Amino acid sequence: MLDESLLDAPEALAGADRFGLLRGVAESGARVRTAARSAAESGIPELTPDGRPRAILVAGPGPAAAGVADLLRALSGGSCPVSLIQPTGVAPVPGALRWTLPGWAGPLDLLLVAGPDAADPGLAELVEQSYRRGCAVVAVTPAGGPLADAVVQARGLPVPLATTAYDTEFDVEGAPPAAPGTLWSVLIPLLVLADRIGLINAPADAVGKLADRLDQIAERCGPAIPTYTNPGKTLAADLADALPLIWTEGPIAGAVGRHFATELAGLAGRPGLTAELPEALTTHRPLLAGALAAGADPDDFFRDRVEQPAALHARIILLREAEAGPLSATRAAQQLADERDTPLSELHPGAGSDLERAAELLAIADFGAVYLALAGTE
Repeated sequence: MLDESLLDAPEALAGADRFGLLRGVAESGARVRTAARSAAESGIPELTPDGRPRAILVAGPGPAAAGVADLLRALSGGSCPVSLIQPTGVAPVPGALRWTLPGWAGPLDLLLVAGPDAADPGLAELVEQSYRRGCAVVAVTPAGGPLADAVVQARGLPVPLATTAYDTEFDVEGAPPAAPGTLWSVLIPLLVLADRIGLINAPADAVGKLADRLDQIAERCGPAIPTYTNPGKTLAADLADALPLIWTEGPIAGAVGRHFATELAGLAGRPGLTAELPEALTTHRPLLAGALAAGADPDDFFRDRVEQPAALHARIILLREAEAGPLSATRAAQQLADERDTPLSELHPGAGSDLERAAELLAIADFGAVYLALAGTE
């Protein structure tokens, strides 16, 4: 159950925020600037690459690596294949995970390592594999750790991971798997690198505008801003007692939608199903007519309101990265929602570069997941 009254009670929100989630997502702009400085101090802008790699491989634990691979793939527009190396192991903990390069990987390829744990032996072994194969390696990891040393020994480039003071609050039992904003710490140096090798357009001024957009969203979504003018709180309120069907249009929106589903699970403990338009109109259509439909399982007068919470019903969250054009499936999605009496919420960014639009969608999604987590604790 979502306590919507908590959304407009800043002091109560602060009391419920045991892990500093709101501070973490609000500081995303500052984290971007710190990560950009770290990339510059590591020498990325001075690199003189021979050209684009044949393929880019991304590896690392937790949701950050998957988010990095997804966003690099979307922002590069398919100009270079970007693949995530899935780990194997008996448990998702440092020391238990192992990564293996695909058989075709070699000197023409680039390995990007998202290594928030400075001493992860599995990632160090992967770096050694890449050295034997001749792959170039860049790792974003805490400075001075074993993983950074392994990258130096493999003639790769380690970039210090940008952190904030509140990150230590996540080193306690019961904390979410990753702090909001961690994705930016890993992504920004790799965006700067991708710009340097000609994969995407992300010069220093573009990264600065990205940070400015995150600051603007933080102001609009702050805890003191009431729900009716706060995109993050509105999104959380829309998802009260709802099963989110996250429909996306465009590669950037698709990456954000998958990130949003991960944040809903990791921060708010809520499920979310993702699908891309126009295929979503077919794959999710049965969900709008079955047990999860808005009109299914009408409220039982005799149901115990305290012991038996209301059943979840589908709600469509439509993410678009641009205005709907003549070939957009947005109108068909709206029509299907109307036909099935299913509520639909739309999120689309303002004008700006691909980086700025991605940042706006990501920030609102993060704020929505955080507010849902906090208001759902009461």
